[in-house]
Amino acid sequence: MPSKITIQPGSADLAKRFHECFESVARERVHLASLVAPSLEAIREFTVKAAEGRNIRMFAVDGSHVVGWCDVFIGQKPGFEHAGNLGMGVLKSYRRQGLGYRLVRAAIDLVWDEGLTRVELEVFASNTAVISLYTKCGFEREGVKRRARYIDGKYDDIILMALLREPTSNR
Repeated sequence: MPSKITIQPGSADLAKRFHECFESVARERVHLASLVAPSLEAIREFTVKAAEGRNIRMFAVDGSHVVGWCDVFIGQKPGFEHAGNLGMGVLKSYRRQGLGYRLVRAAIDLVWDEGLTRVELEVFASNTAVISLYTKCGFEREGVKRRARYIDGKYDDIILMALLREPTSNR
């Protein structure tokens, strides 16, 4: 049984541990569009920028190990600053313990504080457990990209989902 797992903002000092976590999930070749993690330098750079700006990265930390993450890339182009794109991953041995829900809720709370009114995501149709998680968090299905991914001899659709919030200001 894992020790008490904390949900905390991503930080540069945990970038190497996050890189290891991302690499592990990516190499499963099932849950992420990436089959390998970005470079450690790219992860450090994003983590620092997220801490300084509006992008969000939350980590699930067990002791000194990053065991999951949820990030939201906030739109930078004019007309898209109200929306963010959510991505996440949890190490296989830590799944089905409520970490995904905790991570998503923590990230969503922060982006609402940033004034966003839309959070969107893409999920493989074969990933029914995560689709259930996103639905539990309030996301609704908006569309399908049919046969969007072809890997290891199999096609997979991508489900488009979004969570909307009424604007609270002029954003």
